[in-house]
Amino acid sequence: MPRHDPVDPATSASVIAPPIAHARFSIGEVVRHRLFDFRGVIFDVDPVFANTDEWYDAIPEAIRPGKDQPFYHLLAENMESTYVAYVSQQNLMADDSDEPVDHPAIAGLFTGFADGRYRLRNQHRH
Repeated sequence: MPRHDPVDPATSASVIAPPIAHARFSIGEVVRHRLFDFRGVIFDVDPVFANTDEWYDAIPEAIRPGKDQPFYHLLAENMESTYVAYVSQQNLMADDSDEPVDHPAIAGLFTGFADGRYRLRNQHRH
């Protein structure tokens, strides 16, 4: 039978945990991009960057956000179209227009719009 010795704290290496990023925005909240003219409703949050390196490297270096912050998945709209966007926390701000977002996928995920936010449908709640 293998023997399991307790770890001796005097000889074990230290493990430094990464800083914990706190999400400023939540699912259902309507937000606006700080630099580009679009807004959207948040439908998912990654605590840190979770997209491809190719996607990240395509962002111009001068405006490339750090990876160690929350990133938000948005059902987004601008004057020309609707789409899904992936945006860093530093590039988002609350949308105070109190206007709903016009995106065809909203009805599948959310119900009701009040006070600048959408309510997640029950079947999508954890």
